[in-house]
Amino acid sequence: MVNAFTHEVPAARVVFANGSIIRVGDELERLGCSKALMVAGGAEGVFADQIERDLGGRIVGRFSDVVMHVPVEIAQRAVAVARRCDADSVIAVGGGSSMGMAKAIAKETGLPILAVPTTYAGSEMTSIWGMTEGRRKTTGRDPKVLPRAVVYDPELTVSLPVGISAASGMNALAHLVEGLYAPAVSPISFLQAQEGIRALASALPRVVDDPSDLDARGEALYGAWLAGWTLGTTGMGIHHKICHTLGGTYDLPHAPSHSAVIAYATDFNAAHAPEAMRAIVSALNSAGISCSSAAEGIWILASRIAAPTSLRDIGFDIDAVEEVATIVVDARPINPRPVDVDGVRALLIAAYQGARPGGSLS
Repeated sequence: MVNAFTHEVPAARVVFANGSIIRVGDELERLGCSKALMVAGGAEGVFADQIERDLGGRIVGRFSDVVMHVPVEIAQRAVAVARRCDADSVIAVGGGSSMGMAKAIAKETGLPILAVPTTYAGSEMTSIWGMTEGRRKTTGRDPKVLPRAVVYDPELTVSLPVGISAASGMNALAHLVEGLYAPAVSPISFLQAQEGIRALASALPRVVDDPSDLDARGEALYGAWLAGWTLGTTGMGIHHKICHTLGGTYDLPHAPSHSAVIAYATDFNAAHAPEAMRAIVSALNSAGISCSSAAEGIWILASRIAAPTSLRDIGFDIDAVEEVATIVVDARPINPRPVDVDGVRALLIAAYQGARPGGSLS
């Protein structure tokens, strides 16, 4: 018997191919736009430069002050630049921070976004926005911020440093794990989440062993696409609320936080989401990760690719556990297991210590 479900798929056009960066101009034309503001910062600038050379006068401005967790004051500056340039669209090039800044612009102006991801963050496939103000990160959903077109080019990820690739891949894996037990999960989103876990678990060790392996890069980006799609169509639980708190309140790095917490959040929920746990183990096993539990398998994968497995190693202060636990519980995240201060405290302490999960949190 199939359980009752509602399946809603947001409208987004996806172009996935090696070398597809040359199709950005065509996709902008399909949107009926000709005056784009480019949002790209840091290392993504080289790809933004290439797009600007290809599009010429259709790029009417650049915003490069891209900051993690999208501080409100910087987002307001980005909106002002878009209005000053009289832009009719936004091209976002980069990872989650670039996508987040583009979404902040779209939220205020309604401008369509054309996304060109260069990491495995997945934000490009969702209508979720997030901004930080006063040590608190606020998130929400708005159809206006869902990119209208996404150009995935695996070649753009080849230069992504190994450490960032590993952490970003674990960030994507976290979307897939929580999507499996989200209240809005449907038969289709369950299958895509399981396939995404398999793809990432298969690809990430190969990416770390040989960052220039384009086949591995392509499979990892494919898994990240499925992760973003899962994030956008289901919902997230305690893991994501913890990570948003770590980022918004303590300014911890986004992807490494996800990598350090996800095995322990999985352990926390294991007894309350058995079908999801079986799916995770099956996907990991099929990718060559031998494990007896979902949490253990996720930890093994993170360890294999040298991604963070401890909050201590990314700068979290153990004295902040009580404040984080209180913030998370007060937010009342939708989660298969009821969320209380004692449980979140134990989860955070385990994530701080970083030991191999053994089922003690379930």
